[in-house]
Amino acid sequence: MMTAETGSPRACTRTMTGALRVGATAAVAMFLALISSVAAAQENAIESVTANQQGSNVVVRIAMKGPVTKPPIGFSITNPARIALDFAGTTNSTGVSTKEIGLGDVRNVNVVQAGERSRVVFNLQRPASYVTTVEGNTVVVTINGNGAPTAMAPGAPPAAPRASSGAGPGVAAQGAIKDIDFRRGSSGEGRVVVDLPDRQLGVDVRQQGQTIVVDFARASLPAALRRKLDVGDFGTPVRTVTTTQQGDNVHMVIDARGLWEQSAYQSDSQLVIDIKPLKEDPNKLTQGTQGYRGEKLSLNFQNVEVRAVLQVIADFTGLNIITSDTVSGNLTLRLKDVPWDQALDIVLQAKGLDMRKNGSVIWIAPKDELLTKEKLELDQRSQIAELEPVRTETFQLNYQKAESFKAILDNAGGGGKSILSKRGSAVMDPRTNQLFVTDIPAKLDDIRRLVQRTDIASRQVLIEARIVEANDTFSRNLGAKLGFGVQRPNVNDPALGNAAVFGGQQLLVAPNATSIGGNSVNLPAAGLNGATVGSVALTLFNAAATRFISLELSALESDGKGKILSSPRVITADQLKATIEQGTELPYQTATSSGATSLAFRKANLKLEVIPQITPDGNVILDVDVNKDSVGQQTLQGFAIDTKHVKTQVLIENGGTVVIGGIYIQQDRDTVTKVPLLGDIPVLGNLFKTTARTNDKTELLIFLTPKILDDKVSVR
Repeated sequence: MMTAETGSPRACTRTMTGALRVGATAAVAMFLALISSVAAAQENAIESVTANQQGSNVVVRIAMKGPVTKPPIGFSITNPARIALDFAGTTNSTGVSTKEIGLGDVRNVNVVQAGERSRVVFNLQRPASYVTTVEGNTVVVTINGNGAPTAMAPGAPPAAPRASSGAGPGVAAQGAIKDIDFRRGSSGEGRVVVDLPDRQLGVDVRQQGQTIVVDFARASLPAALRRKLDVGDFGTPVRTVTTTQQGDNVHMVIDARGLWEQSAYQSDSQLVIDIKPLKEDPNKLTQGTQGYRGEKLSLNFQNVEVRAVLQVIADFTGLNIITSDTVSGNLTLRLKDVPWDQALDIVLQAKGLDMRKNGSVIWIAPKDELLTKEKLELDQRSQIAELEPVRTETFQLNYQKAESFKAILDNAGGGGKSILSKRGSAVMDPRTNQLFVTDIPAKLDDIRRLVQRTDIASRQVLIEARIVEANDTFSRNLGAKLGFGVQRPNVNDPALGNAAVFGGQQLLVAPNATSIGGNSVNLPAAGLNGATVGSVALTLFNAAATRFISLELSALESDGKGKILSSPRVITADQLKATIEQGTELPYQTATSSGATSLAFRKANLKLEVIPQITPDGNVILDVDVNKDSVGQQTLQGFAIDTKHVKTQVLIENGGTVVIGGIYIQQDRDTVTKVPLLGDIPVLGNLFKTTARTNDKTELLIFLTPKILDDKVSVR
């Protein structure tokens, strides 16, 4: 009993263990199958790319290692014309990155692997539509040969060819644009999204300067979309998007500012145009147009030979790269979406290499090797120059003097060195204005090019100057004379009469009278510049003429306006100094060291000195020096000279006028001469004082007008 009972549980245990083993085996098998299927899906590879032409279409067959469970994602761009297909979980097993096609509009195909995905890029002659289908382990890409610049969604049927109706411009439009929208991307790029009526609409995207022009062939634009979008507040390079209807086509102009790059692609019936800003690095030596502008690529290599990396770049760019035998070593590189010229520069800097480009051929070698080779070439050229025979050539100079060209020849080599070789010499003949040069042929060619560039006729400039000196003067003087006196009889001389003198005039009084006291206030108005003072006199006396009071008022008011206009003109050549002068020389005496006197002269004249420079954009830069002197007041030593001087540099457009002067002088002076205390009495105090007021204004203006003369006008 005990044995049987003991054995029964053991048998049950063995049965349960066997069941568990069978279940675990099935689970492991199912798990391995699932892993193998996932691995098969993730480890697919592109094995070959073949193409043939069927009519006007090009059919490309992409053979895969395993079944294609997920169709590739495709998009197209118009500038440059390309079609790109992205294969997820796929590697490149073709062994090459570029394959030449040369059929229809297809130039070649690039197969690039980045991580766990691969991209197949078709480089086209012009934009074209395409359709993709999956046939087991093969992806078939049919590229339309009619040049329609649209992209078709994967799996869509190929477009039927359009029938030629011969209607010409009268062909009706395919459809109306549905919507135009603008958005800002996460990286600050401006994105213009256009909803097309269908995927077959012809679109042409091209860049013209700082604008992007988009033409939609045979399409209409609703009135609500015929507008100008001002999108400058979005913080992108795009400023405006203008869409208009032009005949049977729709015309769009995208205006952008700054540094940017654009890309356009179409997905189904939606066209997307991205304008991405380019940021300049202040630490980067090459910026702007000298920066990296190559097509972008991605590289991911672990301990690969440098020659292999250079071969990949050569296949991607289509350039001819020759690598020196001394280039060796391995490199670990991971670059994502960088211009190919920047990637090449990184590889060269990492391995101490350098390159020399000649046309489409690039020679890559270590820097020391290139420098050594170039030094040997220079040494060989120097030896050839020392042994090469010399010859003499005559150069006839037409527009410049032989002496001045000789000075240019002596400094053309830089650093004060002559352009001639060690055995070269130059002799000039001032009479015939010829230059005789003896040197090797290479140097003679350099001198010939130098003569062609420097011996040219100088352009002429006519400078018209108008110097205006305006003055406005005003003066007013008021004065008075006041006198009084008393007369009494003269008993000693009854036969004679007396006369009282007042204010410089004689007044007849009664005979036998004698003047007692005669006091007066004499503050008359003074004359101005020789002008006569007007006066009014009044005398009051009694019947016996024994007492009298005399009053004389004098006043003068002078108002003058004048203008002095000088208009010198001079014609001179470009960057040559011209002087025009007119005036008077005034004599004055000077003392010598021996104590004797001598006569010298000083100029008081109008003088204009100018040096014009014609800029490449047709403007004129003037170095101007203007003197406007005049004879001033006379002193014991002679006449003083009033000087006005302006010296400046200005930029003027051809035929324009600029004012460079502006000397403004204003003199305002009030003078009062009065009798103390009496002159301060209100109203009556005016009889005991003289008032004078002067207000003079003087202004100097200089107008300059340069005119560039044509060669025919100058000769005439």
